[in-house]
Amino acid sequence: MNNTVSPVVEVRQLHFTRGKRKIFDGVDLDIQRGKITAIMGPSGTGKTTLLRLIGGQLRPNEGSVVVDGQRVDKLRHDPLYQLRKRMGMLFQNGALLTDMNVFDNVAFPLREHTQLSEELIRDLVLMKLHSVGLRGAWRLMPSELSGGMSRRVALARAIVLDPMIMMYDEPFTGQDPISMGVLVRLIRQLNDALGLTSIIVSHDITETLTIADYIYLLSDGKVVGHGTAAELGGSQSEWAQQFLKGLPDGPVPFHYPAPDYLTDLLATAGEK
Repeated sequence: MNNTVSPVVEVRQLHFTRGKRKIFDGVDLDIQRGKITAIMGPSGTGKTTLLRLIGGQLRPNEGSVVVDGQRVDKLRHDPLYQLRKRMGMLFQNGALLTDMNVFDNVAFPLREHTQLSEELIRDLVLMKLHSVGLRGAWRLMPSELSGGMSRRVALARAIVLDPMIMMYDEPFTGQDPISMGVLVRLIRQLNDALGLTSIIVSHDITETLTIADYIYLLSDGKVVGHGTAAELGGSQSEWAQQFLKGLPDGPVPFHYPAPDYLTDLLATAGEK
């Protein structure tokens, strides 16, 4: 869609519903190899759901999701499991195992999915912890970590298997300015140094736009805007301008649909 290079993720005419609610209504998007792509939009637009569809945790009602040439929504258990091992995920809350120290949390995927010796596992874990600045914290328990440190340990664990794709679900939520700045820098540096393809779901506009190579804006089940930060900043789309500038009114109204205010008040008074 946005250039001629073969994308690592291709989503075409994606339709997905939960009960009677339509989450996606014909979404098309590409995630370019080696780039950082941001998926943004108001709460409830299905951004995290899109990550789950890419990872094969959910299946679309219609349309296709292709990852590295494989039709994810059609894969059976074993090939899907192998593909998932090539995807890293940084969850909103870090999701560290609370009864394991930092070292064992990062080592866990290696012990589960490889036959590597403990000596080699030790070297790999310390390398990944060093890359996020926490090699000296390997003995600490999750309860001894700050929120920013927990997120960085979770990031080290997510990249320990050298994934092809890294997915970040609201990585900056709840972070203080220093921790947020560290995470922003780490995501960019790790993506470039490790040759990753990164997908970021986030509400933090300023931080996300500083590192995203390409952005998709979602609303009402559709892509309502896409482009680089500069292209979206100069867009004539009222929706894009409202979201990027945080305006209270626009295509996305401040008020939830309701009857006429005066009529509603009089009707309520009459009922009383």
